[in-house]
Amino acid sequence: MDRLAYLARRLLLVIPTFIGITIVCFTLTRFLPGGPVEMRMMRMKGMAAQGAAGEGAGASAAGAAHIGEEYRKQLEAQFGFDKPIYRQYYDWLVVNRMGMKLPSYDYPNKTAWQLIKSRIPISIWFGLASFLLTYLICIPLGIAKALRHRQAFDAVSSFVVFVSYAIPSFAFAMMLKMFLCGTVDGLWNVFPLGGVSSDFDVDPSFWTWFADRAWHMVLPICCYVAGSFAMLTLLMKNSLLDQIASDYVRTVIAKGGTRMRAIWLHAFRNALIPVATGLGSMIGLLFAGSIIIETIFEIPGMGRLSWDALIGRDYAVFLALLALTASFQLVGNLISDVLYMVIDPRIDFSKK
Repeated sequence: MDRLAYLARRLLLVIPTFIGITIVCFTLTRFLPGGPVEMRMMRMKGMAAQGAAGEGAGASAAGAAHIGEEYRKQLEAQFGFDKPIYRQYYDWLVVNRMGMKLPSYDYPNKTAWQLIKSRIPISIWFGLASFLLTYLICIPLGIAKALRHRQAFDAVSSFVVFVSYAIPSFAFAMMLKMFLCGTVDGLWNVFPLGGVSSDFDVDPSFWTWFADRAWHMVLPICCYVAGSFAMLTLLMKNSLLDQIASDYVRTVIAKGGTRMRAIWLHAFRNALIPVATGLGSMIGLLFAGSIIIETIFEIPGMGRLSWDALIGRDYAVFLALLALTASFQLVGNLISDVLYMVIDPRIDFSKK
């Protein structure tokens, strides 16, 4: 019963947390300088100045002043900025379904959801593959390092882990492209430079399409995995070492149990608790994508869309992406809580 009450409280906290995040970000987009209204006005003033260049400086100044006085009110009404801030937020959250129904500022013929929906499958492909590979590699590697602590395997693997952690993701991506994509003469040309698929003259079979997609995903996924490789590996190793040094493990051995039995049946389960608590942030990144990796490998994913929307002041798309990413992050935190309870049922939630 305490567990259900704890989950109910956590679930109820999701709503005010989400509202708090979106209110702060929504308010910032309305008061920060250089918004969509200012960008449109600068663009129109530039066009007016070019059009009136042959008519003299006086005509150009008059045209710019005319745009400054009248065009701003039209743009504010078009974007809904002429309403009070609380009304704008209500329309965004309720009427327009977290901004998903709003038309993009840069692509007026498409709504924010239409743009996001076209990018979600690609981000899920890369995010899910990197997520599974990260856990499938780092958890066994962390266990192996803990069981061979201060041995040659631990030293060599630690060197590899720290090197991968020290190299920035953009530098690692550029190195992979340079050595494996044929950008430098005399080096290997094994993988494509970017994109997510090849251009086929005819519709390929499923396995041909799948193999081509996997071929394009190899290098970006290597960069995704390298980003969290060191942290998760060392977290698993240190967590397992702490559990092995605990009194209950020594008690199991003192009662006649083998060291491996004490580790696998007792210490291993408790060692997974810190790993499970970080699962929520990983799920959030699963859908958010990586701006740097997607830009370098020309992947049309969610990260690149959010960056383009932010640079272009397309706040309709940016806020919709923010709301979606925040929702996934909060859901991921709930999943972490559930896993926390499953892994260690002895935890008492009566005071939480």
